Amino acid sequence: MPELPEVETVRRGLAPVLEGARIATAEVRRPDLRWPFPERMAERLTGARVDRLRRRSKYILADLDSGETLIVHLGMSGRMLITGDGAAGMPGAFAHDHGQIGKHDHVVLTTEAGARITFNDARRFGAMDLVETDRADAHWLLAGLGPEPLGNAFNEGYLAEKFAGKRTPVKSALLDQRIVAGLGNIYVCEALWRSGISPLRHAGRISKPRIGRLVPAIRDVLSEAIDAGGSSLRDYRQADGDLGYFQHRFAVYGREGEPCQTPGCTGKIRRKVQSGRSSFYCATCQR
Repeated sequence: MPELPEVETVRRGLAPVLEGARIATAEVRRPDLRWPFPERMAERLTGARVDRLRRRSKYILADLDSGETLIVHLGMSGRMLITGDGAAGMPGAFAHDHGQIGKHDHVVLTTEAGARITFNDARRFGAMDLVETDRADAHWLLAGLGPEPLGNAFNEGYLAEKFAGKRTPVKSALLDQRIVAGLGNIYVCEALWRSGISPLRHAGRISKPRIGRLVPAIRDVLSEAIDAGGSSLRDYRQADGDLGYFQHRFAVYGREGEPCQTPGCTGKIRRKVQSGRSSFYCATCQR
């Protein structure tokens, strides 16, 4: 499932085409994805201008001049692709002619400038909903989310307070969206390796100085992944259809049995299943 860097990459790709644009037509080609679409979704989107495109955790939010916000979750295989003349002035990969709408193209938005934004989702685990903008934070998908890991509210003091007394593994704690929003399996593995912390260690047993190394490691790995366009594993694509490239920089994820890349470390990367997810780490330098 796309993690924060992939979703942020898609948001940034969509922003030049969608922000300030008016939706001339909206086509909803099935009644549901993971959940039913909201009532009259196509009618409510048609004619609306996108005032702002933002991200919350792993969700893309399009604030409309109608006073509503379109919430988009990509699910496991969802993609939002841009085609058409309305993409002129964007990077060349955007300026493809409109192709024939495929069977997995479930929502199609066309702007007055002629750009087409297509939500394609072969597995149909994605989701869309419309909610009043001033109540978006209270939506059941967003309510209760922790702070953004790239925001000021996520810092050493905050994380130390949340970890205090916790007997759950630090990997599980960081994946808890109530503690920090948007972190997923790949980047937690990478950040824990960078900070020298074992994913098996109880969160409550991590000292404040080590938390002080973990917070910037999380920020750095996310920022680097966004700059690289995310990580392409299986279905993920950027908004222009290109692959992301951060997977070529993985130090531990998917590298079971390979030598640890920490300078001077003689260990090898191990894999252990935690809560149904694979943790990749070096038992020699991650304690």
